Amino acid sequence: MNFIDSVIEKIKYESFKKIVLPESDDERVIEAANEACKFCDIYLIGDESIKSKVDSSIIVINPKNYDRLNEMCESFYNLRKEKGLSKEEAYDLVTNNSRYFATMLVFLGICDGEVSGANHTSADTYRSAFQICKPKSGKASAFTILEFPNKNFGHNGVVLFSDTGLNQNPDSETLADIAFDSSVSFEKIIGGQALVGMISHSTNGSSKCSDVDKVVDALNICKSKHPKLLIDGEMQFDTAVDSEVALKKMPDSLIAGHVNTFIFPDLDAGNISYKIAQRLGGAHAYGPLTQGLEKPINDLSRGCTSDDIVGVIALTCLQVK
Repeated sequence: MNFIDSVIEKIKYESFKKIVLPESDDERVIEAANEACKFCDIYLIGDESIKSKVDSSIIVINPKNYDRLNEMCESFYNLRKEKGLSKEEAYDLVTNNSRYFATMLVFLGICDGEVSGANHTSADTYRSAFQICKPKSGKASAFTILEFPNKNFGHNGVVLFSDTGLNQNPDSETLADIAFDSSVSFEKIIGGQALVGMISHSTNGSSKCSDVDKVVDALNICKSKHPKLLIDGEMQFDTAVDSEVALKKMPDSLIAGHVNTFIFPDLDAGNISYKIAQRLGGAHAYGPLTQGLEKPINDLSRGCTSDDIVGVIALTCLQVK
């Protein structure tokens, strides 16, 4: 049984979570909705014509005739009026932008989570998320779960890469928060104990520069705030995953060679790495998923398959409190 199948097996025996998909004009989303409705309640945003394409259990909402539309628009206006948003603009966004409408469904508790991004940029997904379901504390971040054919890596072949979608060049404080939040996400979603590696082009002081200093500072901040967390660095990727290399480069480390939660120094490194792992390494990639928001609102790669969407829907169910 692969990782996503095990997640679905777990959640289908729980009370069904309500997940909204705003991109009903994408056939991959329709296909994924028809599969995911077996383990959660699916809400699709679109007009009534799509009902003929989907399972009868799927709820289709047309924003223009939704009975709670005025409430949603008023709530959004109240959230953003201090930022200069007018009532007319609030009404237009919620009514005519499916991502804003979907996020308001989550904000008001009508739905538990949202999955978007199959045919929109990450910025489109995150814009409504950050304006409506704001970060709980500090900064939100994004992670990707990767499942490798080689089960010797990570937790039975499953690892977490972060940040892969949000913070372009995090400072040390933000990087420390990303590391801790990612450890929590690993243990909640994947299971087992998070072994957190702070990834760099340097291992244990082999290079001296400001980029390395940032990672080392983040490590020390995280250790100070969370002394029980199993975290180490700075380390190169081979040191993180290869026990023989780890013995040479970081012989005193408790986790080098066995890292399952990889914290990259910036967004370029994280995003590029997960896509290389996916396209050349044969890994299944799920995400980027957000952490640190009040409600789970998750992004998709525009290159995703319907199976990828089903996987992110299942993982979003796990994130629901």
